[in-house]
Amino acid sequence: MSSVLLIVCANVGNLLLVRSFARRHEMTVRLALGAGRGRLLRQLVTEGLLLSAFGTAGGMLVAYWCRHALVLLFPGDVMYLPGQIDGRVLGLSAAICLVVTLAVGLVPAFQTRHLALADTLKTEASAVMGARGRAWFRSSLVVLQVTLSFILLVGATLLMQSLRKIRTTSPGFSTTRVFDTWIPLVAAGYDAPRAKTLQDELIQRVRALPGVEAAAYARVVPLGYESFSLTAIAVDGYEPQPNEQPTAEYNEVSPDYFVTLGIPLISGREFTRADDENAPRVAIVNQTMIARYWRGQNPIGQRLQVKGNWVQVVGVVKDSKYYSMDETPRPFFYVPLRQYFTIEPDIQIRATQPLPTIQTALIREVRALDPDLTLYEMITLQEQVNRSTSHELVAVALVALFGGLALLLASIGLYGVMSYTVSQSTRELGLRMALGAGTSSVLRLMLSRGLLLTTTGIIIGIALAFLLTRLLGNLLYQVSPRDPLAFAAAFAVMAVASAAACFLPAWRATRTDPIRALRAE
Repeated sequence: MSSVLLIVCANVGNLLLVRSFARRHEMTVRLALGAGRGRLLRQLVTEGLLLSAFGTAGGMLVAYWCRHALVLLFPGDVMYLPGQIDGRVLGLSAAICLVVTLAVGLVPAFQTRHLALADTLKTEASAVMGARGRAWFRSSLVVLQVTLSFILLVGATLLMQSLRKIRTTSPGFSTTRVFDTWIPLVAAGYDAPRAKTLQDELIQRVRALPGVEAAAYARVVPLGYESFSLTAIAVDGYEPQPNEQPTAEYNEVSPDYFVTLGIPLISGREFTRADDENAPRVAIVNQTMIARYWRGQNPIGQRLQVKGNWVQVVGVVKDSKYYSMDETPRPFFYVPLRQYFTIEPDIQIRATQPLPTIQTALIREVRALDPDLTLYEMITLQEQVNRSTSHELVAVALVALFGGLALLLASIGLYGVMSYTVSQSTRELGLRMALGAGTSSVLRLMLSRGLLLTTTGIIIGIALAFLLTRLLGNLLYQVSPRDPLAFAAAFAVMAVASAAACFLPAWRATRTDPIRALRAE
């Protein structure tokens, strides 16, 4: 956003500088007629304040009208984005508008400090405006805009690639035909014994529904908003380092959990109905836990201490995602829900029927057991994955939005400079055409001037992007901060936009009438 703000300031500065150079002759005439420099300063301050006030008011009005625009970009169940305008941001934006407009608008007053009035009055305004130093300054502002736009485009492309990889990476479990929901039993007054009875009856009814392939309970759904249980552990045969306290997270699940979610079982067995509160305590571990605490050896039959109790490892499953799609593999294990009971577990259902059909059938079965119970929202695990990456989606959308806005502003700035260059080069173009220069030669000349600014900005942008994109390293998933595809895409977009911005002024230059241009003062 700061880059877009700089581009806007550069655009405003360019426009006001052109206006200020055009008024230099006017300021000189006023001084020659006896106006004091203080009076000129007050006049310019008043004009700048009026311009800033109208521009700021218009910007605030547009911001108020568009305050809900972001909400339209995302479904309501992905992220809540209230359409509110922060007063601090609004105040800062208004202050920047006033400062930039006043600072650039006062340039004519400062230019009159060292003027020789007689010499300046003999100088034509057009000659003053066409000075090489001022043209260089305006061109530098355009180069700045192109540079910042290029950096934003590279960043947006990198983030979009990262989001695509995140959303297409397998989470380690099935997502398309697995549904998740839960029943608020505590609010309905259920205690543990009553909840156990309901859960047993309900799971049998759900598994008997048409189209249901498997169903299970789990205290926490993967990639959800709740945290998994965390405990200090001890592992037979593992000697921790000094000051090391091994810990691991775990989930309490029912039989058929791994079949329901499609998490592959590598060795051993799943939990069964016999793994209840009266049976010996058992656990199933993931691959990362084996690599860390058993050095890759088979842990089946080995012991693991959980909450002061020794449990036996009976199975090994593949790693999956637990909190986020871009997380690194972590030690994780599972324990039977009946041995670590929770009243309100999530219900996961694998089915061939669509979600509305399964949801209607589940509501019917729940109310058959207790008419006072209700069902919480049911979603697919794919929707759960989408929700877990909603922050990345919003970040990518905002960066892409700002990148597009920056590109538009940079193109406008380049167009403005090229149009101004054409207007100030009328005599030069007329002379070239009078001496035999063809339309194609004039077109190439003007295009080359514009594209030179773009090329300079892109070269600087590439160098800065190589340095700055490293800051995105923690935000990227399986994407290099210096990915050549991102740089190539940004280069192509900037090249096309710059060519389009330069073409119309260049084409207008070819329409110059040599006779009129040479007669013009």
